[in-house]
Amino acid sequence: MCGLAGFVGPGDRGHLQAMTDRLAHRGPDGEGFFVDETARVFLGHRRLAILDVEGGIQPMWNETNDIGIIYNGEIYNHGELRQALQARGHVFRTSHSDTEVLVHGYEEWGTSLPERLNGMFAFAIYDRVRRQLFLARDRFGEKPLYYRHKPRAFLFASELSALACHPDFDRSVDTRALQKLFGYGYLPAPHALYAGSRKLPGGCWLRYDVASDMVECKQYWRFRLETNEGVVDADEPALVEELTSLLSRAVERRLISDVPLGVFLSGGIDSSSVLAMAARHRPPSSLKTFTIGFSEPSFDESSFAAEVANNFGSDHQVRHLDLDRVSELIPRVLGGLDEPSGDASVVPTYLLSAFTREHVTVALSGDGGDELFAGYDPFAALAPARLYSRLVPQSVHRRLLRLADLLPVSTRNMSWDFKIRRGLAGMSYQPSMWNPLWMAPLDPRDMKEIFEQPVAVEAIYDDAIALWESDPSKSVVDRTLEFFTNFYLQDDILAKVDRAAMMSSLESRAVFLDNDLVEFCRRLPTRFKIRNGQRKYLLKKAMQRLLPASILARRKKGFGVPMVKWLRILSPPALSVPALRAQALAARWSAHRAGAADHRLLLWTSLSLAYSLNMSPRPSAARRSAALARAR
Repeated sequence: MCGLAGFVGPGDRGHLQAMTDRLAHRGPDGEGFFVDETARVFLGHRRLAILDVEGGIQPMWNETNDIGIIYNGEIYNHGELRQALQARGHVFRTSHSDTEVLVHGYEEWGTSLPERLNGMFAFAIYDRVRRQLFLARDRFGEKPLYYRHKPRAFLFASELSALACHPDFDRSVDTRALQKLFGYGYLPAPHALYAGSRKLPGGCWLRYDVASDMVECKQYWRFRLETNEGVVDADEPALVEELTSLLSRAVERRLISDVPLGVFLSGGIDSSSVLAMAARHRPPSSLKTFTIGFSEPSFDESSFAAEVANNFGSDHQVRHLDLDRVSELIPRVLGGLDEPSGDASVVPTYLLSAFTREHVTVALSGDGGDELFAGYDPFAALAPARLYSRLVPQSVHRRLLRLADLLPVSTRNMSWDFKIRRGLAGMSYQPSMWNPLWMAPLDPRDMKEIFEQPVAVEAIYDDAIALWESDPSKSVVDRTLEFFTNFYLQDDILAKVDRAAMMSSLESRAVFLDNDLVEFCRRLPTRFKIRNGQRKYLLKKAMQRLLPASILARRKKGFGVPMVKWLRILSPPALSVPALRAQALAARWSAHRAGAADHRLLLWTSLSLAYSLNMSPRPSAARRSAALARAR
């Protein structure tokens, strides 16, 4: 992985250096710059060398030095694209750099280049003849890209904190973005925390014309399910074989690396499937697998991971951590997160990444499997929610909500009291808002107590509502799948994994987001994803011959952390934002710490916000190692 930053307009070489220095954790292996003082174009790059270690230095230019690129990511079909470009007369200087494929690909295909790419990427291409910048982000937004445009000034970078190193950056907080943060638990693209700043959404490209100072943004792809007629007369055995073949090919593509590589292994079906497919392409004993174990049983999955590793004979590495002791790492992790998030699993994700980085530079993950195959708990809750909303009058519903608030607060992972409160809160609203509300840090009815300005619930969730209502003919299950894939996967899961891994300079590769596999899932009828309450139906069928029955039958646990306990011992953050009522937040901290209420998601989000606004310096490698040693 790498980090990129640049700007057109006011500024100097020192500002570019400061921006790229901020991204050093994303690229510890080198840096590169392009500065054109006359055109006022500045490009900077930090590199984590994965492919073509010697020849992949950036910025990289074509043979005429007209088109140059700074790039973050991996293109898994770069070999096929290179052959196609060579057949069209393009001459390559490097032996197998995917970066150079992008340079010549833009020469050949222009703005249609991103549509041909199978991989994860964020890049900026500068066309010196046309005086244009072309920015693009992969389909699901695995790799981040932020930008800011004001008259005669265009800035971009892999992280907001790098943008903030430029003098034209506005540090005032965007109130609507803040409301969405507390409404979703993450910031859905294109919203970003600071006024005037934007996240380029996944599946989009942007073109900036230097002469006219105009920005054009276009969506080239978005995940949408076809109707159940997408696969006509689907034959289950044939679909099992096709899925197995596609998953195997997706893993094979992601095993390509010039540096050591391993597999994140939780013992769940997604990561276990990745290992099963990897064992088809490499001797199992040569595969390194990594697991974090926890002292508290309700959060620990290490025994399942060990069972899968033993089944295949991988070189398995596990580290057990006491989650209570890990709480000292929270300021460091949240300080390096760049963008606030309500997802506390970033802490164990960081610890897993740092542990893995001690052994390898690249790790394969099972991210995306839950979204594509309906693996999350809300999919099981949809049928009861529909029945409940039809049968229970609002007056009774309000009384049930008050009763749920009286339930004792449990500190266990995904406890029943937590599920009941979350479920009832979401069902207070229309189905188009169920999914974001089931995970929301703050109920919209409480927004008026936290925010100075009135908040309309439809304004907070307009993104999710628009997607939900875009095709009323689709089932509730299909629309829920689209919500999780377009919002939660992109702006929570993938953002979390990218930041946590990059804090340790580790590249993470999401196998399930392979283009061909996603296309298969997009056309797969819903009955093969969830059937008679069984989620991930076809994936489990495909893995029956490869994985232990106990792994296929186990309940989903998730990468949970004891937030309730942590937040009772952590000090409330010094959070001063004009849009927020500090006293209202302080009251919720007091109630939570006293054990009188469960405000875990709200308080964690406010904690993350405080550290993001502070933009704390990145921890050095030595400090990271010392912190990890204390947590062992």
